[in-house]
Amino acid sequence: MSAVSMQEFLEKLPKAELHVHLEGTLEADLKIRLAERNNHPLKSSTAEDIRQGYVYHDLPSFLALYYEGVELLQTEQDFHDLCYAYLAKVAQQNVLYTEMFFDPQLHIRRGLDFGTVIRGFNAAQEEAERDFGIRSSLIMCFIREMSAESAEDTFTQALPYLEQPDRSRIIGVGLDSDEKGNPPAKFAKTFARAKAMGLHVTMHCDLDQENTHEHIRQALQDLGSERLDHGLNVLEKPDLIAMARDRGVTFTLCPSPNDVIRPGRSRQDIRDMLAAGLKITINSDDPGYMQSVYMTESLAKAQNAADLTPEELVRISRNAFEAAWISDAERETYLAALEGFARTYRIAVPV
Repeated sequence: MSAVSMQEFLEKLPKAELHVHLEGTLEADLKIRLAERNNHPLKSSTAEDIRQGYVYHDLPSFLALYYEGVELLQTEQDFHDLCYAYLAKVAQQNVLYTEMFFDPQLHIRRGLDFGTVIRGFNAAQEEAERDFGIRSSLIMCFIREMSAESAEDTFTQALPYLEQPDRSRIIGVGLDSDEKGNPPAKFAKTFARAKAMGLHVTMHCDLDQENTHEHIRQALQDLGSERLDHGLNVLEKPDLIAMARDRGVTFTLCPSPNDVIRPGRSRQDIRDMLAAGLKITINSDDPGYMQSVYMTESLAKAQNAADLTPEELVRISRNAFEAAWISDAERETYLAALEGFARTYRIAVPV
């Protein structure tokens, strides 16, 4: 397939995104508008200067930039505009469904009410579904470097919304941010509460972190995580590979941060995950801070790095729809769209 036809293929491919941080979709142009709206001075005055300042080499240096942007989100309208901008963008890339992470503790600790955040997001989700047909859900993440008590308090504040998921669109909980010294077991109580309420569970296991193999084991074995976000270090332990494969765990890979932390390793990592029989999806992560690489661009990066075939790309997209936390009826609708797309390219649909 030529480069031109591959680009067209990737643009038209029906997609689901399972690993994107809403706060990480904050583009430079929106940063400037929010700063003006909320009288919050910025270090840089132009979008280009802001983007040029996004220099990082590991997770802590990235988080410093990420947390700085979070400070600009202050009102229900701000959260609405952030979410709507992301959904409008990816709807143009034929993303049919997305599950979006958000970090309520980062807002609650600034004095904002949980409802301010969720009402803004929900309004944007409803409008985007009406305007573009894109469906979306939310995954409430806990910040690893904050205390277990803070996670518990946040979960309690969220209860009125967790008890009405059809309205709040919160379908699961996750774990993100600085992993060093913050194992999944630290939050076992909160995740047990979430599972008891019927919420889904996923956890970040970032690349090459301290005690990463033990963290992966805890996430899979002790806390029963249904998916792993990143998680490439699983490849270094055959017993963890077997555990993940036996449990049908899906790994939500993100080419942009992988290229920063593991330059030149994308081909090996993706190929090794596929060879191990592990289910992978391709996602954007924090596109506002990563050269605006959204879903189509992320798939293009993965395809180019690992020479993924059209058949493999359809399989990866199918993995995302199969791993999504949606009803069987909704899943069948998306899979039918994917199968119709595959037939137009004479691609055998994987089962």
